[in-house]
Amino acid sequence: MTPASANPAAQHAAEQARVAAEVARQAADAAQAYADQAASALGAAAHAATGGAIDPFVFRLAIFVLAVFVGYYVVWSVTPALHTPLMSVTNAISSVIVVGALLAVGVPTIVDTGHAWWARIFGFLALILASVNIFGGFLVTSRMLAMYSKKK
Repeated sequence: MTPASANPAAQHAAEQARVAAEVARQAADAAQAYADQAASALGAAAHAATGGAIDPFVFRLAIFVLAVFVGYYVVWSVTPALHTPLMSVTNAISSVIVVGALLAVGVPTIVDTGHAWWARIFGFLALILASVNIFGGFLVTSRMLAMYSKKK
């Protein structure tokens, strides 16, 4: 008797987990497709509503600037007790940025080799800024945790 056939309840639970994971993946794919459609529809609507006066680049730049303001106010309204967990999340996000920046620096563009140097420059800048953010986050987190340690 094999261990897998010894527990049919475990097999059934594993199969249900696989089915649930597949359903979740399909739902995530559908949500991404809806988000992509909504973004392109909003861009097209803004372009059409202004008679083509708003360039899609300017539209996306405006969204980016608004996101910067929202991020600024969200971060500065965090209480000091939540600062260390927030820094941990920020370090995790910056580590993902470092991976993307390394890809931008190291991988040449396949389609348009004439503009590959722009991607490498921006990737290098992103790598530097994200690295500063990660190491600064560790320093601030270490200092915050030192405030709670007993004095010697």
